[in-house]
Amino acid sequence: MNLHAKYPALSDLRQLAKKRLPHFAWEYLDSATGTEKGRSRNREMLDNVRFLPSILHGELAYDHAVTLFGQRYERPFGISPVGMSGLYWPGAEKALAQAARQAGIPYGMSTVATVKPEALAQHIGDMGWFQLYPPASDEILQDMLRRVKTAGFKVLILTVDVPVASRRERQVRSGLTVPPVVSPRLFLQIAARPRWAISMLRQGTPTMAMIDDYADPSRGLSSVEHAGYMLRTSPDWSYLDRLRALWDGPLVVKGVMRVDDVARLENAGVDGIWVSNHGARQFEGAPATIEVLPDIRAATDLPVIFDSGIEGGLDILRAIALGADMVFLGRGFHYAVSALGKAGADHLIELLTLDMESNLGQLGASKAAALRGQASLGSASFAKVAV
Repeated sequence: MNLHAKYPALSDLRQLAKKRLPHFAWEYLDSATGTEKGRSRNREMLDNVRFLPSILHGELAYDHAVTLFGQRYERPFGISPVGMSGLYWPGAEKALAQAARQAGIPYGMSTVATVKPEALAQHIGDMGWFQLYPPASDEILQDMLRRVKTAGFKVLILTVDVPVASRRERQVRSGLTVPPVVSPRLFLQIAARPRWAISMLRQGTPTMAMIDDYADPSRGLSSVEHAGYMLRTSPDWSYLDRLRALWDGPLVVKGVMRVDDVARLENAGVDGIWVSNHGARQFEGAPATIEVLPDIRAATDLPVIFDSGIEGGLDILRAIALGADMVFLGRGFHYAVSALGKAGADHLIELLTLDMESNLGQLGASKAAALRGQASLGSASFAKVAV
């Protein structure tokens, strides 16, 4: 099958994923919080980032490699950690880790993945990043970090934009609980997607596999109840200090939106700043991430990572032009793997790369980083082109 002819854009993979997933799984993946205006704002403001095309540059030899934290990555984008990936498609974490390793891009695994970090050790190579939802217990924290390090994950991500549970109304309306409890309502949704149902039957009911290892059977709690009981979803600055003392590799803080937090993060010894509004899944009233990116970039010499709202190669270039060193996609890669399995993840990597090159050609640049300072965010004025 010629995937480029049948699925030439991420939107095509999204449509196919929606057809393949039960309604509750689709709503969990696709939804934002509130009326979803935050998600729309991410899209609107990315569309407001514009470039002036540049002419007469001849043939270009594209170079997409980026060095971050001493590690070479073959493209300036990666796979963002998403909780319960295996709910969308069985084996999603493994498929995404393998695709990332083969392409030489970062793969982010969530604390609340449906597999344990040890299960991905043979698949991640040097591409593994681990997203930590911080446990309250120092003993559990130390054990988690030991396991993650032993499994080969190189970069630790502390997610700080989930201080309380969000309200994703679409998800609630679908009848979903995590882990899923097959009510008559969900059974009908599953029956309408037999391929998903058969694959999930072979894989088993998805749970938060790593969290389950720390469950106390005497309490009779499910994995999701343990996540609420065990995980400290509101870390403070002292928690960050403790984490910095325990983790001897690169440490990134994810969910930064205020420029006045940057200096304190630098003083705490973090190695990277991740600008994110969690894809508008946690808080509807925040600015688009692209709006705050330039000021955060100007405030630090640390690597700046970016996500939220990215839908194609042009969006990746927009974020890099305004200051990002690496751009991550979460929903996009999960649409892809839900649509076509690992082949979908491989295909999306190719689509993003080709889209970047198509747009770089119009701008006369062989490398995304050459666009720094050339973009205009909703303004008629443009920086002088120098590529």
